[in-house]
Amino acid sequence: MLPDATLQVPASLMTLLSGFAPLFTAPSFRTFCGLACGFLAQPGKRTVCGMLTGAGLSRLWPHDRAHYFFSRARWSPDELGLAAARMVVALLVPAGAPVDVAVDDTLFRRRGKKVWAASWFHDGSAQGPAKTGYGNNWVILAVTVRLPGISRPVGVPVMAKLVIKGSNSKSRLWLARRMAERLAGALPGRQVRVTADSAYAGGELKGLPARVSWTTRLRKDAALHGLPPARTGKPGRPRVKGNRLPSLAGLAATAEFSQVTVTRYRKTETIEAAVVTCLWYSVFGSRPVAVVLVRDRPGRGFGIALVTTDRDAAMAQVIERYASRWSIEAAIEDSKQLLGAGQARNRTARAVEATIPFEIACQAVAVAWYATAGRNPGTLQERRRNSPWYTTKSEPSTSDMTALLRRVIIAARFKAPRPDQPTCEELHAIRLAWEDAAA
Repeated sequence: MLPDATLQVPASLMTLLSGFAPLFTAPSFRTFCGLACGFLAQPGKRTVCGMLTGAGLSRLWPHDRAHYFFSRARWSPDELGLAAARMVVALLVPAGAPVDVAVDDTLFRRRGKKVWAASWFHDGSAQGPAKTGYGNNWVILAVTVRLPGISRPVGVPVMAKLVIKGSNSKSRLWLARRMAERLAGALPGRQVRVTADSAYAGGELKGLPARVSWTTRLRKDAALHGLPPARTGKPGRPRVKGNRLPSLAGLAATAEFSQVTVTRYRKTETIEAAVVTCLWYSVFGSRPVAVVLVRDRPGRGFGIALVTTDRDAAMAQVIERYASRWSIEAAIEDSKQLLGAGQARNRTARAVEATIPFEIACQAVAVAWYATAGRNPGTLQERRRNSPWYTTKSEPSTSDMTALLRRVIIAARFKAPRPDQPTCEELHAIRLAWEDAAA
């Protein structure tokens, strides 16, 4: 429990939150804990004042204390993301194992001309032919983990960087590389394996650190070259790349495909694949890459082409790694639709750049809490009993994780050291939380 008597934090949750204490001053850390509990316990709007209400502090703390935390308090959103990443890796990734991360960007819709860095961006979820929307565009980095009792890979968002037009931060790829390098620096001795879609391939990836590998989907118009030939000993600059290779269709026509068994999207199947070692000089420079051609059905041609700098990985590993990239799509959807990330209506530069990383860190804490302290087979059985229409439900979802944590946080308010009996309003809050969990 915190020494602040106005805020009661469950011991299991406080164990995780205490790891962030070195990032804040003592007053800011108490505010951080209160807002984190409010964000995770609030079933309604997760605005800044909504977080205070969710923590039961709306009548005890002035609302400007919460706004001050985001707009002027001395803490670094980048350091918060790195601390969340270290927590997730330490608790959910086997010791010494490579760290798999996925990168993607998403748009948090906003309104108003005074919102910092808000502009028009691509929005794949927008209705109509023009897939654009107005708001803040964020590049998200998630650690891909395997949780006990869950067969699918789970993406745990830990870091976020704001896209700002007219600056270096306008490039999503530049931001993604910067986050990957900082993550590798925060995890000494660990291999960091980044997976992203085809939009995250460009000249910014030249000179990647040796401990960072990059896997993405290869564009059909990619200019591939063979490895540089051996030095001839003649005067002049040696060649840095070999001859230009044929197009992907031409490579597939001459490549030797073999059968591989892969597990992706919860299915195990046998497909055909071939690998070609070459250079993608315009993207990765002189670093050799492996191009994996995937053929889902027997026949000619290929389905998709993947490229990776991790040449030690087998073809099946590269294919499964790229398929697990989908976990970040599900994680971003959970952040928006389930946890309410992006609902805070901050406008100033400092507040806008701090709010999403804070909410992303809270999501990481929720997943880590469930995996270490909240996992219980009875939770799934209770959900099946209360919702009998889920006839095929066999694994807990993110909704189950957050509902269980919400009940624990709310219940902690009414335990000792508060000697008084709960009021009608408090009992009503507990009832609403249980109804939300059973919905």
